[in-house]
Amino acid sequence: LSPVCLGSLRRAAIFIIREVFYGWSLRYFHSSGASFVFLFLFLHLGRAMFYGSYFYNPNTWFSGIVLFLFLMAIAFMGYVLPFGQMSFWGATVITNLLSPFPCLIEWVSGGYCVHSPTLKRFFLFHFLLPFILCGFSILHLFYLHLLSSNNPLRNSRNNKIPFFPFIFQKDVFGLIIVLCLYFLQTHFGVSSLSHPDNALEACALLTPLHIVPEWYFLCQYAMLKAVPNKNAGFIILLTSILLLFIFGEIRNLTTLVLLNNNSFLLSFFFYSSLCFLWIGAQFPQEKFLSYARILTLYYYFLLMCILFSKKKKYRLRGRSSETAKAHRG
Repeated sequence: LSPVCLGSLRRAAIFIIREVFYGWSLRYFHSSGASFVFLFLFLHLGRAMFYGSYFYNPNTWFSGIVLFLFLMAIAFMGYVLPFGQMSFWGATVITNLLSPFPCLIEWVSGGYCVHSPTLKRFFLFHFLLPFILCGFSILHLFYLHLLSSNNPLRNSRNNKIPFFPFIFQKDVFGLIIVLCLYFLQTHFGVSSLSHPDNALEACALLTPLHIVPEWYFLCQYAMLKAVPNKNAGFIILLTSILLLFIFGEIRNLTTLVLLNNNSFLLSFFFYSSLCFLWIGAQFPQEKFLSYARILTLYYYFLLMCILFSKKKKYRLRGRSSETAKAHRG
């Protein structure tokens, strides 16, 4: 590694924190803000799965998953740029996943390892991709308002209350709570969202005891560790996210599938995600790898169960027919 360029990059990050006026606040606003964005993104994704948004608004669902992929790419490249010990080895692990494709590592990294050209390209894409993200956000909102926002009553447009002042007051109250938690995190460091080893300068000759990414990548990282074969792990890593695109095609898959917001399956899906977060942060010991393999199979099983769950038959149809007969009488 070139110590001149990479060392100056690390010194620039330290200079921003220590010397620039309120530079530390900009740094921690940026890093903690990424964690908060992913936290509410996961909550938003769970809400969409629970309310069946993929069934009623498939275009909104597709654009949302594309936004999710762009956010993961932007967050990963931004995580590499400070070039700490975890950043360097995390970038090494991910770029080495591209080894089955000829010359792709050299094309992405600008060489055979994570080097100065890699950081320049990552900085360029970390700056440009948010503009594309804004475009897809506008497309996401366009498809959302084209039909209607989903709710527990599905896409029923009856009995809706106006946005102002009721929904506006509720959203402002939620925003104040989120900002309070955000400022507590950025100014007091309530939770250490990043690994302490990332505060060390990157060294290609010193491998960390345990490579741990940011917490919002731990689910995919646990799946990657669970598979012994690198190529198979890369496929599992991709399909764990790309499988969500199938949810938007549920209407075209079969006419036998009807929507059911099965809270039992979704609660197990939530618990399995929490277990993935815990296992991804553990050492790659045999017991944790065994748990991760079982949970990976369980993850795909739960997605299939949520996707192809049958709708329960309620007595609403009978009640509506009785009321119709009463009106006729």
